[in-house]
Amino acid sequence: MKLIRIGAIALVLLVLVVYTGAVGFMYFNQRALQYEATGEITPLAEALLPNAEEISIPVDGAVINGWYQPPQPGKPLIVYYKGNSGSFSGEHVRYERFVSEGFGFLAFDYRGFPMSPGTITEAGILADAIAAYDWAATQNVPIVIWGRSLGTGPATYVASERDAKALLLETPFLSAVTVAAERYPILPVNWVMLDQFRSNEWIADVTEPVMVAHGTGDRTIDVSNGERLYALAPNPDELWIVPDAGHSDLWKAGIWDKARAFFIRAGAVN
Repeated sequence: MKLIRIGAIALVLLVLVVYTGAVGFMYFNQRALQYEATGEITPLAEALLPNAEEISIPVDGAVINGWYQPPQPGKPLIVYYKGNSGSFSGEHVRYERFVSEGFGFLAFDYRGFPMSPGTITEAGILADAIAAYDWAATQNVPIVIWGRSLGTGPATYVASERDAKALLLETPFLSAVTVAAERYPILPVNWVMLDQFRSNEWIADVTEPVMVAHGTGDRTIDVSNGERLYALAPNPDELWIVPDAGHSDLWKAGIWDKARAFFIRAGAVN
């Protein structure tokens, strides 16, 4: 009996050691686990954007780098907040479509992503997001905000702090910590996660019309995140759920046509 008790105590201690080690590993490596900041840069000269220009925006003693093209009269400027992987420049097909229909765009890499040197933190991403919007606002054209995946966090934050014409959220999380808790239910992510991106709180101060797009086949951010975030929007416009669509499928599924119609409804297009 005594040996059984000793064995049980040893097993409990082993489980505690393993669990504590897992929590410690997550804490000290969490940003490497959370962000996929490496990837190739597509030179602007290789994109079909002959009228776009490279821009640099100062922020907090650092610089973020991106591309910009103004809109044609009567069309808005899309401030685009990229997702978690690689460089914004890899999505040049999107920007090419925007400008082909007269929309302008501003897209950039947050600090720590391929085109913008620095260290990745939530505070840095949010500061970069505000700086990009404020730079766009100096162009004196209507602005709409488009956030994708990770970018839905800063997009929602910016919309809560600034006055754009519309906010489009593509495959958003309710919060980043919500996704982490869903993925690692046995770990105390609410206590140890540094970059939580609480869109569920910021959305309360978003007065712009909101469209949320998500797919039921999303294995990166479950569709319930988009549904729950949309339910919190003070000014909801449309919840577009695409059956079986994965995390990166919405462009091919026709999100641009839905976005253009949304921007028209929001009064951003004359």
